[in-house]
Amino acid sequence: MAQTKHCDLAIAGGGLAGSLIALALAARRPNVRVLLVDEGETIGGNHIWSFFHNDVADADRWLLAPLVGHGWQGYNVAFPGRRRKLGTPYYSILSERLDAVVRRTLRDDLVMTGRRITALNKTTLLIEGGDRVQAKAVIDARGPGDLGQIDCGWQKFVGQVVRLESPHGLERPVVMDATVDQIDGYRFVYVLPLDADRLLIEDTYYSDAPLIDLDAVTARIADYATAKGWAIAEVERQETGVLPVALGGDFDAYWQSGAKDVAKAGVRAGLFHPTTGYSLPDAVRTAMFVAGLPSPASRTLHDVMREHARATWEERGFYRMLGRMLFRAAEPERRYRVMQRFYGLDRALIERFYAAQSTGMDRFRILAGRPPVPVLRAIRLMGERTDMRA
Repeated sequence: MAQTKHCDLAIAGGGLAGSLIALALAARRPNVRVLLVDEGETIGGNHIWSFFHNDVADADRWLLAPLVGHGWQGYNVAFPGRRRKLGTPYYSILSERLDAVVRRTLRDDLVMTGRRITALNKTTLLIEGGDRVQAKAVIDARGPGDLGQIDCGWQKFVGQVVRLESPHGLERPVVMDATVDQIDGYRFVYVLPLDADRLLIEDTYYSDAPLIDLDAVTARIADYATAKGWAIAEVERQETGVLPVALGGDFDAYWQSGAKDVAKAGVRAGLFHPTTGYSLPDAVRTAMFVAGLPSPASRTLHDVMREHARATWEERGFYRMLGRMLFRAAEPERRYRVMQRFYGLDRALIERFYAAQSTGMDRFRILAGRPPVPVLRAIRLMGERTDMRA
Protein backbone atom coordinates (compact mmCIF):
# COMPACT_ATOMS: atom_id res chain seq x y z
CA MET A 1 0.00 0.00 0.00
CA ALA A 2 1.38 3.41 -1.00
CA GLN A 3 2.49 5.66 1.84
CA THR A 4 3.14 9.36 2.25
CA LYS A 5 6.05 10.65 4.33
CA HIS A 6 6.06 14.20 5.63
CA CYS A 7 9.08 16.42 6.28
CA ASP A 8 10.17 20.04 6.20
CA LEU A 9 12.79 19.68 3.45
CA ALA A 10 13.09 16.82 0.96
CA ILE A 11 16.43 16.41 -0.82
CA ALA A 12 16.36 14.45 -4.07
CA GLY A 13 19.79 12.90 -4.54
CA GLY A 14 22.14 11.52 -1.94
CA GLY A 15 25.40 12.47 -3.63
CA LEU A 16 27.88 14.87 -2.11
CA ALA A 17 25.83 18.04 -2.62
CA GLY A 18 22.60 16.66 -1.17
CA SER A 19 24.33 14.86 1.68
CA LEU A 20 26.31 17.90 2.80
CA ILE A 21 23.15 20.02 2.92
CA ALA A 22 21.50 17.36 5.08
CA LEU A 23 24.52 17.16 7.40
CA ALA A 24 24.82 20.95 7.72
CA LEU A 25 21.14 21.29 8.60
CA ALA A 26 21.32 18.43 11.09
CA ALA A 27 24.13 20.25 12.90
CA ARG A 28 23.02 23.87 12.59
CA ARG A 29 19.24 23.61 12.23
CA PRO A 30 18.15 20.41 13.99
CA ASN A 31 14.57 21.69 14.14
CA VAL A 32 14.35 21.32 10.33
CA ARG A 33 13.18 17.78 9.51
CA VAL A 34 15.19 16.72 6.44
CA LEU A 35 14.49 13.62 4.35
CA LEU A 36 17.16 12.40 1.90
CA VAL A 37 16.13 10.20 -1.04
CA ASP A 38 18.49 8.43 -3.45
CA GLU A 39 18.08 5.85 -6.19
CA GLY A 40 21.26 3.99 -5.20
CA GLU A 41 21.52 1.49 -2.39
CA THR A 42 24.15 3.57 -0.60
CA ILE A 43 24.58 7.29 -0.03
CA GLY A 44 27.31 8.71 -2.26
CA GLY A 45 27.43 5.78 -4.67
CA ASN A 46 30.92 4.55 -5.59
CA HIS A 47 33.10 7.66 -5.45
CA ILE A 48 36.26 9.16 -4.04
CA TRP A 49 36.26 12.96 -3.68
CA SER A 50 39.46 14.90 -3.05
CA PHE A 51 40.16 18.52 -2.26
CA PHE A 52 42.92 20.97 -1.38
CA HIS A 53 43.11 22.54 2.08
CA ASN A 54 42.24 26.01 0.81
CA ASP A 55 39.22 24.83 -1.16
CA VAL A 56 37.22 25.05 2.06
CA ALA A 57 36.97 28.05 4.38
CA ASP A 58 38.33 27.57 7.90
CA ALA A 59 34.88 28.20 9.36
CA ASP A 60 33.40 25.36 7.29
CA ARG A 61 35.97 22.60 7.84
CA TRP A 62 33.93 21.03 10.63
CA LEU A 63 31.41 19.84 8.02
CA LEU A 64 33.99 17.70 6.19
CA ALA A 65 36.09 16.65 9.19
CA PRO A 66 34.05 13.47 9.98
CA LEU A 67 34.15 12.46 6.32
CA VAL A 68 37.87 12.68 5.57
CA GLY A 69 39.51 9.28 5.46
CA HIS A 70 42.93 10.24 4.06
CA GLY A 71 45.12 13.32 4.25
CA TRP A 72 48.59 14.32 3.12
CA GLN A 73 50.82 17.34 3.77
CA GLY A 74 51.42 18.04 0.09
CA TYR A 75 51.32 16.66 -3.41
CA ASN A 76 53.42 16.30 -6.56
CA VAL A 77 52.92 17.13 -10.24
CA ALA A 78 54.96 16.02 -13.24
CA PHE A 79 55.04 17.31 -16.82
CA PRO A 80 57.47 16.75 -19.68
CA GLY A 81 59.13 20.09 -18.87
CA ARG A 82 58.45 20.53 -15.15
CA ARG A 83 58.29 18.54 -11.93
CA ARG A 84 57.22 20.14 -8.69
CA LYS A 85 56.40 19.31 -5.07
CA LEU A 86 53.80 21.56 -3.43
CA GLY A 87 53.12 21.86 0.27
CA THR A 88 49.35 22.36 0.07
CA PRO A 89 47.60 19.76 2.26
CA TYR A 90 45.34 17.43 0.35
CA TYR A 91 42.45 15.24 1.54
CA SER A 92 40.16 12.49 0.27
CA ILE A 93 36.68 11.26 1.17
CA LEU A 94 35.42 7.77 0.30
CA SER A 95 31.73 7.27 -0.39
CA GLU A 96 31.54 4.46 2.19
CA ARG A 97 32.45 6.93 4.90
CA LEU A 98 29.94 9.48 3.64
CA ASP A 99 27.23 6.81 3.75
CA ALA A 100 28.15 5.83 7.31
CA VAL A 101 28.21 9.44 8.59
CA VAL A 102 24.90 10.35 6.96
CA ARG A 103 23.18 7.27 8.38
CA ARG A 104 24.67 7.90 11.81
CA THR A 105 23.60 11.55 11.77
CA LEU A 106 20.09 11.27 10.33
CA ARG A 107 17.38 9.00 11.70
CA ASP A 108 16.86 5.79 9.75
CA ASP A 109 13.43 6.85 8.60
CA LEU A 110 14.89 10.06 7.14
CA VAL A 111 17.25 8.29 4.71
CA MET A 112 15.56 6.53 1.80
CA THR A 113 17.92 4.59 -0.48
CA GLY A 114 17.12 2.31 -3.38
CA ARG A 115 14.12 4.50 -4.21
CA ARG A 116 13.79 5.98 -7.68
CA ILE A 117 12.09 9.36 -7.94
CA THR A 118 9.67 9.39 -10.88
CA ALA A 119 8.56 13.03 -10.60
CA LEU A 120 8.95 16.03 -8.34
CA ASN A 121 7.79 19.57 -7.85
CA LYS A 122 8.57 22.27 -5.30
CA THR A 123 6.79 20.43 -2.45
CA THR A 124 6.46 16.78 -3.53
CA LEU A 125 8.51 13.74 -4.53
CA LEU A 126 6.78 10.82 -6.24
CA ILE A 127 8.57 7.51 -5.68
CA GLU A 128 8.45 4.49 -7.98
CA GLY A 129 5.86 2.12 -6.59
CA GLY A 130 3.47 4.86 -5.52
CA ASP A 131 4.99 6.26 -2.33
CA ARG A 132 5.07 10.03 -1.91
CA VAL A 133 7.16 12.51 0.08
CA GLN A 134 5.33 15.68 1.05
CA ALA A 135 7.52 18.61 2.14
CA LYS A 136 7.47 22.35 2.66
CA ALA A 137 10.31 22.62 0.11
CA VAL A 138 12.34 20.37 -2.21
CA ILE A 139 15.97 20.53 -3.37
CA ASP A 140 16.94 18.60 -6.51
CA ALA A 141 20.58 17.47 -6.23
CA ARG A 142 20.51 14.44 -8.54
CA GLY A 143 23.43 15.28 -10.82
CA PRO A 144 23.59 17.27 -14.06
CA GLY A 145 20.67 18.97 -15.72
CA ASP A 146 20.49 19.39 -19.49
CA LEU A 147 24.15 19.87 -20.36
CA GLY A 148 23.10 20.72 -23.88
CA GLN A 149 22.46 24.21 -22.51
CA ILE A 150 26.16 24.56 -21.62
CA ASP A 151 29.07 24.77 -24.04
CA CYS A 152 31.16 21.92 -22.63
CA GLY A 153 34.48 20.24 -22.80
CA TRP A 154 34.85 17.13 -20.67
CA GLN A 155 37.07 15.82 -17.92
CA LYS A 156 36.61 12.08 -18.01
CA PHE A 157 38.37 9.39 -16.04
CA VAL A 158 38.60 5.77 -14.98
CA GLY A 159 39.97 5.15 -11.52
CA GLN A 160 40.95 1.86 -9.92
CA VAL A 161 41.79 1.21 -6.30
CA VAL A 162 44.41 -1.51 -6.49
CA ARG A 163 46.18 -3.64 -3.90
CA LEU A 164 49.80 -4.27 -4.80
CA GLU A 165 51.97 -7.27 -4.16
CA SER A 166 54.47 -5.06 -2.30
CA PRO A 167 54.60 -1.51 -0.88
CA HIS A 168 54.54 1.27 -3.47
CA GLY A 169 56.80 3.72 -1.62
CA LEU A 170 54.75 6.85 -2.34
CA GLU A 171 54.34 9.32 0.52
CA ARG A 172 52.23 11.94 -1.28
CA PRO A 173 49.60 12.03 -4.01
CA VAL A 174 50.60 12.67 -7.59
CA VAL A 175 47.79 14.98 -8.62
CA MET A 176 48.97 15.23 -12.23
CA ASP A 177 51.46 13.02 -14.02
CA ALA A 178 51.33 14.35 -17.58
CA THR A 179 54.56 12.63 -18.64
CA VAL A 180 52.34 9.89 -20.11
CA ASP A 181 51.42 9.70 -23.80
CA GLN A 182 49.00 12.47 -24.74
CA ILE A 183 45.91 10.68 -26.05
CA ASP A 184 42.37 11.99 -26.61
CA GLY A 185 43.19 15.51 -25.42
CA TYR A 186 45.16 16.46 -22.32
CA ARG A 187 45.90 13.22 -20.50
CA PHE A 188 47.37 12.73 -17.05
CA VAL A 189 47.45 10.03 -14.40
CA TYR A 190 46.35 10.79 -10.84
CA VAL A 191 47.66 8.61 -8.01
CA LEU A 192 46.58 8.52 -4.35
CA PRO A 193 48.55 6.41 -1.84
CA LEU A 194 45.72 5.06 0.35
CA ASP A 195 47.79 2.56 2.36
CA ALA A 196 51.30 1.15 2.15
CA ASP A 197 50.25 -1.32 -0.56
CA ARG A 198 47.05 0.29 -1.91
CA LEU A 199 46.71 3.02 -4.54
CA LEU A 200 44.04 4.81 -6.43
CA ILE A 201 45.31 5.06 -10.01
CA GLU A 202 43.11 7.25 -12.18
CA ASP A 203 43.63 7.84 -15.89
CA THR A 204 42.15 11.26 -16.75
CA TYR A 205 41.48 13.12 -20.01
CA TYR A 206 40.49 16.70 -20.84
CA SER A 207 38.69 15.67 -23.99
CA ASP A 208 36.37 17.09 -26.64
CA ALA A 209 34.00 14.13 -26.32
CA PRO A 210 32.54 12.44 -23.21
CA LEU A 211 32.87 8.84 -24.44
CA ILE A 212 35.21 6.48 -22.57
CA ASP A 213 36.79 3.39 -24.12
CA LEU A 214 36.82 1.45 -20.87
CA ASP A 215 38.93 -1.47 -22.10
CA ALA A 216 41.59 0.82 -23.56
CA VAL A 217 41.78 3.03 -20.46
CA THR A 218 41.95 0.17 -17.96
CA ALA A 219 44.75 -1.34 -20.07
CA ARG A 220 46.62 1.98 -19.81
CA ILE A 221 46.21 1.93 -16.03
CA ALA A 222 47.78 -1.53 -15.93
CA ASP A 223 50.59 -0.38 -18.20
CA TYR A 224 51.22 2.67 -16.01
CA ALA A 225 51.48 0.50 -12.90
CA THR A 226 53.89 -1.85 -14.65
CA ALA A 227 56.05 1.06 -15.81
CA LYS A 228 56.27 2.25 -12.19
CA GLY A 229 57.29 -1.21 -10.99
CA TRP A 230 53.99 -1.86 -9.19
CA ALA A 231 52.63 -5.39 -9.46
CA ILE A 232 48.84 -5.35 -9.04
CA ALA A 233 47.54 -8.20 -6.89
CA GLU A 234 43.89 -7.15 -6.98
CA VAL A 235 41.61 -4.42 -8.33
CA GLU A 236 39.40 -3.65 -5.34
CA ARG A 237 37.07 -1.11 -6.95
CA GLN A 238 36.62 0.85 -10.14
CA GLU A 239 35.00 4.22 -10.78
CA THR A 240 34.29 6.03 -14.02
CA GLY A 241 33.24 9.64 -14.33
CA VAL A 242 32.59 12.37 -16.88
CA LEU A 243 32.65 15.93 -15.55
CA PRO A 244 31.55 18.96 -17.57
CA VAL A 245 34.12 21.71 -18.15
CA ALA A 246 32.06 24.85 -18.80
CA LEU A 247 33.30 26.97 -21.69
CA GLY A 248 30.16 29.09 -21.89
CA GLY A 249 26.41 28.66 -21.99
CA ASP A 250 23.09 30.07 -20.84
CA PHE A 251 22.66 29.80 -17.08
CA ASP A 252 18.92 30.51 -17.15
CA ALA A 253 18.25 27.84 -19.76
CA TYR A 254 20.35 25.33 -17.84
CA TRP A 255 18.59 26.05 -14.54
CA GLN A 256 15.15 25.78 -16.14
CA SER A 257 16.01 22.47 -17.81
CA GLY A 258 15.02 20.69 -14.60
CA ALA A 259 11.71 20.71 -12.77
CA LYS A 260 10.13 24.15 -12.77
CA ASP A 261 10.37 26.18 -9.54
CA VAL A 262 12.33 23.45 -7.72
CA ALA A 263 15.49 24.54 -5.87
CA LYS A 264 18.66 22.89 -7.15
CA ALA A 265 22.11 22.10 -5.76
CA GLY A 266 25.38 20.65 -7.00
CA VAL A 267 26.11 20.21 -10.70
CA ARG A 268 22.37 20.45 -11.42
CA ALA A 269 22.56 24.05 -10.21
CA GLY A 270 25.69 24.82 -12.25
CA LEU A 271 27.70 24.87 -9.02
CA PHE A 272 31.02 23.42 -10.09
CA HIS A 273 34.41 24.84 -11.00
CA PRO A 274 34.15 25.72 -14.71
CA THR A 275 37.75 24.75 -15.53
CA THR A 276 38.19 21.61 -13.43
CA GLY A 277 34.61 20.32 -13.22
CA TYR A 278 35.03 19.69 -9.47
CA SER A 279 32.02 20.42 -7.27
CA LEU A 280 33.14 19.69 -3.69
CA PRO A 281 34.08 23.27 -2.70
CA ASP A 282 30.76 24.56 -4.03
CA ALA A 283 28.89 21.73 -2.31
CA VAL A 284 30.33 22.87 1.04
CA ARG A 285 29.51 26.54 0.37
CA THR A 286 25.98 25.66 -0.71
CA ALA A 287 25.39 23.51 2.36
CA MET A 288 26.49 26.34 4.64
CA PHE A 289 24.40 28.82 2.62
CA VAL A 290 21.25 26.72 3.07
CA ALA A 291 21.94 26.14 6.77
CA GLY A 292 22.29 29.90 7.25
CA LEU A 293 18.97 30.83 5.65
CA PRO A 294 16.29 32.25 7.97
CA SER A 295 13.83 29.64 6.66
CA PRO A 296 15.61 26.77 4.87
CA ALA A 297 12.34 24.92 4.27
CA SER A 298 10.15 27.62 2.77
CA ARG A 299 8.53 28.44 -0.55
CA THR A 300 11.23 31.08 -1.13
CA LEU A 301 13.98 28.43 -1.20
CA HIS A 302 13.92 28.12 -4.99
CA ASP A 303 14.41 31.85 -5.50
CA VAL A 304 17.28 32.29 -3.05
CA MET A 305 19.14 29.20 -4.27
CA ARG A 306 18.71 30.26 -7.89
CA GLU A 307 20.19 33.67 -7.13
CA HIS A 308 23.04 32.05 -5.19
CA ALA A 309 23.84 29.83 -8.19
CA ARG A 310 23.40 32.64 -10.71
CA ALA A 311 25.75 34.96 -8.80
CA THR A 312 28.35 32.19 -8.65
CA TRP A 313 28.04 31.53 -12.39
CA GLU A 314 28.39 35.21 -13.26
CA GLU A 315 31.51 35.57 -11.09
CA ARG A 316 33.31 32.81 -13.00
CA GLY A 317 33.53 34.04 -16.56
CA PHE A 318 37.33 34.12 -16.25
CA TYR A 319 37.47 30.36 -15.67
CA ARG A 320 35.21 29.67 -18.64
CA MET A 321 37.50 31.79 -20.79
CA LEU A 322 40.47 29.71 -19.61
CA GLY A 323 38.53 26.61 -20.57
CA ARG A 324 38.03 27.97 -24.07
CA MET A 325 41.77 28.62 -24.33
CA LEU A 326 42.53 25.07 -23.20
CA PHE A 327 40.04 23.36 -25.52
CA ARG A 328 39.99 25.67 -28.53
CA ALA A 329 43.32 27.45 -28.70
CA ALA A 330 45.58 24.50 -27.87
CA GLU A 331 46.00 21.47 -30.11
CA PRO A 332 44.77 18.41 -28.16
CA GLU A 333 48.22 16.79 -27.87
CA ARG A 334 49.72 20.10 -26.67
CA ARG A 335 47.11 21.02 -24.05
CA TYR A 336 49.41 19.79 -21.31
CA ARG A 337 51.57 22.88 -21.91
CA VAL A 338 48.84 25.09 -20.44
CA MET A 339 48.93 23.22 -17.12
CA GLN A 340 52.71 22.86 -17.24
CA ARG A 341 53.02 26.64 -17.38
CA PHE A 342 50.33 27.12 -14.73
CA TYR A 343 52.26 24.93 -12.28
CA GLY A 344 55.24 27.24 -12.57
CA LEU A 345 53.27 30.00 -10.83
CA ASP A 346 53.10 30.91 -7.14
CA ARG A 347 51.68 28.24 -4.83
CA ALA A 348 49.15 30.60 -3.23
CA LEU A 349 47.89 31.58 -6.70
CA ILE A 350 47.42 27.90 -7.55
CA GLU A 351 45.50 27.35 -4.32
CA ARG A 352 43.18 30.28 -5.01
CA PHE A 353 42.61 29.05 -8.56
CA TYR A 354 41.38 25.63 -7.44
CA ALA A 355 39.14 27.29 -4.86
CA ALA A 356 37.71 29.53 -7.66
CA GLN A 357 38.83 32.60 -5.71
CA SER A 358 41.49 34.03 -8.04
CA THR A 359 42.27 37.68 -7.42
CA GLY A 360 42.63 40.31 -10.14
CA MET A 361 46.40 40.05 -9.87
CA ASP A 362 46.16 36.25 -10.09
CA ARG A 363 44.24 36.57 -13.32
CA PHE A 364 46.80 38.95 -14.75
CA ARG A 365 49.66 36.61 -13.84
CA ILE A 366 47.90 33.59 -15.34
CA LEU A 367 47.48 35.43 -18.63
CA ALA A 368 50.73 37.45 -18.62
CA GLY A 369 53.58 36.62 -20.97
CA ARG A 370 53.50 34.50 -24.06
CA PRO A 371 50.66 31.95 -23.78
CA PRO A 372 51.49 28.25 -24.31
CA VAL A 373 48.96 28.22 -27.17
CA PRO A 374 48.91 29.99 -30.58
CA VAL A 375 48.81 33.73 -29.83
CA LEU A 376 46.11 34.76 -32.31
CA ARG A 377 43.78 32.00 -31.14
CA ALA A 378 44.37 33.00 -27.52
CA ILE A 379 43.62 36.67 -28.22
CA ARG A 380 40.40 35.78 -30.03
CA LEU A 381 39.20 33.44 -27.29
CA MET A 382 40.02 35.89 -24.49
CA GLY A 383 37.42 38.23 -25.96
CA GLU A 384 34.89 35.62 -27.04
CA ARG A 385 31.51 35.53 -25.32
CA THR A 386 29.34 32.61 -26.32
CA ASP A 387 26.27 34.27 -24.83
CA MET A 388 25.39 37.13 -22.54
CA ARG A 389 26.48 35.12 -19.50
CA ALA A 390 29.55 33.35 -20.92
